[in-house]
Amino acid sequence: MNKHMRRNISVIGLGYVGLPVAVAFSQISPTIGFDISQKRIDELKHGIDKTGAVNATALNAAPIHFTSNLKALTTADFHIIAVPSPIDDDKKPDLTALRSASKTLGTVLKKGDIVVYESTVYPGVTEEECVPLLEETSGLKCSSDFFIAYSPERINPGDKKHEFKNIKKVVAAQDENTLDIVANVYSAVVDAGVFKAASIKVAEAAKVIENTQRDLNIALMNELAILFKKMDIDTHDVLQAAGTKWNFLSFEPGLVGGHCVGVDPYYLTHKSEALDYTPQVILAGRKINDNMGKYIAYSLIENLQLIDEPLDNMVITILGIAFKENVSDIRNTRVVDIINELGNFPVTIQVHDPCVDSVDVRSTYQIELTNPDNLQKADAVILAVPHDSFVRQGWKLISALTHPTGGLVFDIKSILDRKRKPDNMALVRL
Repeated sequence: MNKHMRRNISVIGLGYVGLPVAVAFSQISPTIGFDISQKRIDELKHGIDKTGAVNATALNAAPIHFTSNLKALTTADFHIIAVPSPIDDDKKPDLTALRSASKTLGTVLKKGDIVVYESTVYPGVTEEECVPLLEETSGLKCSSDFFIAYSPERINPGDKKHEFKNIKKVVAAQDENTLDIVANVYSAVVDAGVFKAASIKVAEAAKVIENTQRDLNIALMNELAILFKKMDIDTHDVLQAAGTKWNFLSFEPGLVGGHCVGVDPYYLTHKSEALDYTPQVILAGRKINDNMGKYIAYSLIENLQLIDEPLDNMVITILGIAFKENVSDIRNTRVVDIINELGNFPVTIQVHDPCVDSVDVRSTYQIELTNPDNLQKADAVILAVPHDSFVRQGWKLISALTHPTGGLVFDIKSILDRKRKPDNMALVRL
């Protein structure tokens, strides 16, 4: 970073997105890591990151000033806001954290500061929702006293190949001078370089369509999986054959949860409907993906009913409740849809996941996890989330969890090797 462009950095919100950003910037600039959770701050000070976004070695080596003290932000002049932007129970954008962070930062904002938002939003939120809050609590005017920019996060939890430093960074700002500064600051820590978007709204829109595109492609695969099941064709066999064409897109069926792909399309459709246009394709894809948990549960029950045994005697073990493999994040996990639907039947359900916090699961979803030693022998196993610890054990794990006579296995992501399937197991793949 050029000396005349050097900035003191603050990162507000130290989750999956904010923490890697803070670690990267701390290598070149004084960096403050701010979070309203004192528990989170205490853990980070001791080198503990429960999200798994940063390993202990890198975290302990990062010269970050971790704090929940708002006054510490006054020493920074380049503020990056990276707080969650989820949806509510009605699938509407929940901007509570974003608004709160804006108000909070506004109380310590000073002339010359630059504020960069990384949270995913629909086009217009940064300038129409956040700026007025900053102005209100700071008493300063945007574009003359302080300046605004937007740089959407592209973090993929659990992905050790695509990380903050090697993912191209989209940046946008309210004017060319601010854009140049922001691009220069990020370029100093992002090896993949930056892309200057035409405007803040363009950058906001680009972020939501990145995940909307992925959501729609997975929805197509899910619909095909349902169709092919009726035709008694294995979906993954079809995809393997079709994938030999040079321009065939590689997507697979599955549950779509988490804080990005399963959420971002609703930000886009919310803005669209506010402009009196009801999206057709986007909402259709969301409907398919939102119903996959129900489809899986009922498919399992249909298969169990073929067994000469009453349902109320049957035990179902679900492996994994995180929203994706090898992460501890349970936000918007769609495994709960399977659990809730199975709850409509007189079966015993037990859930095991070594990667997540059982207290978080209990408080968020009112679901009790079962320790491996306490798992009853199951009539059916759903491999819902293929954590490495599950995949490494493969059929050996499945056999240990089921009755000696065998059982039914629903392999949602088709991880288990069909050729190694024990003869006493019945395998169902999505």
